Amino acid sequence: MKLDIKICGLKTEEAVDKAVSLGASHIGFIFFPKSPRNIEPSDAGRLADRVRGRVKIVAVTVNADNDTLDEIVDQLSPDILQLHGSETPERVLNVKAVYGLPVMKALSVRDADDLKKVEPYIGIADRFLFDAKPPAGSELPGGNGVSFDWTLMHLLDGSVDYMLSGGLNKDNLAEAIELTGAPGIDASSGLESAPGVKDLGLIEAFFEAARKAERETAVAGRGK
Repeated sequence: MKLDIKICGLKTEEAVDKAVSLGASHIGFIFFPKSPRNIEPSDAGRLADRVRGRVKIVAVTVNADNDTLDEIVDQLSPDILQLHGSETPERVLNVKAVYGLPVMKALSVRDADDLKKVEPYIGIADRFLFDAKPPAGSELPGGNGVSFDWTLMHLLDGSVDYMLSGGLNKDNLAEAIELTGAPGIDASSGLESAPGVKDLGLIEAFFEAARKAERETAVAGRGK
């Protein structure tokens, strides 16, 4: 199993280059002023141009209006728009129609009922990202370094394409893959030495853990 690996919240050339050189399938830039990973569209565009064509470029927004999306799309030319707020299925359809880009819809999970919220988006969103619900007091919809009960993912229809997010790091990645069989993973805060500061060593260790998990999954599959 070849995992899709998205490294999110990138802000420096060094972190972008490291993620892509190690085999990231996606890199994410966050456009949300309250986040320590927030970046200006022009800066994100400059970073993306270093690796364009080698990796999928994802613009992460939270309840962004069209004026905001206009600037992001113009400056970054993303491959995918990730909507990480309370956007409705109708808003997802509108964004896809206006910008002609695939949309990844993020949904927050704490219990089984939260997974039912995916249903109205099936056939509308191109992919999903499941993240943990933010802890009390957090103003960030993601990037909080917390995870959820991964066993809940077994309740999800197997046809739903998604990325698993929420507190993933080199130490818990193998367990997350084993429990969920997720086709894609997304990491951000678990790769940082401080909020918004990516640690190149942690990025490297994360990819080592991911490749090991891929090998172990392949071996387990052959043994069945």
